[in-house]
Amino acid sequence: MPELEGSDDGAALRVCVVVARWNEFVTRKLLDGARAGLGERGLRAEDITVAWVPGSFEVPTAARWAAESERFDAVIAIGAVIKGETDHYEHVAGQAAKGIAEASQATGVPIIFAVLTCETAEQALARAGGAHGNKGEEAAAVAIAMARLREQIA
Repeated sequence: MPELEGSDDGAALRVCVVVARWNEFVTRKLLDGARAGLGERGLRAEDITVAWVPGSFEVPTAARWAAESERFDAVIAIGAVIKGETDHYEHVAGQAAKGIAEASQATGVPIIFAVLTCETAEQALARAGGAHGNKGEEAAAVAIAMARLREQIA
């Protein structure tokens, strides 16, 4: 029985990275990690498109537009939702997760969830190149593996 698992070869793939400007002190670091991870796996700079949106709530919409454009093999959705004193955090985080999943399922294009949902800015920074690595770089590896798996299954 054949087993399919994609690959980590990003050569000739095209990826769109959708990035929220809100909490840019975190999201920019995640973007840097995603770019580095994509480049290390063979993507050329000209095959990586970055689309900035106002906040994490808007990430799913832009990610869906990118996926529907048929220009990209995968999309990476980057944001950072940091808990404050109101329940706004739960609504934004929940809707971002739901919207990204729905967009990926509806389009068939891998849209990789790289929206941090943290209690504090320190926790977010730890996941954006700090003690817990860079979730943007991890998302790059997942995007390539999923794009290649989609090719193998098709």
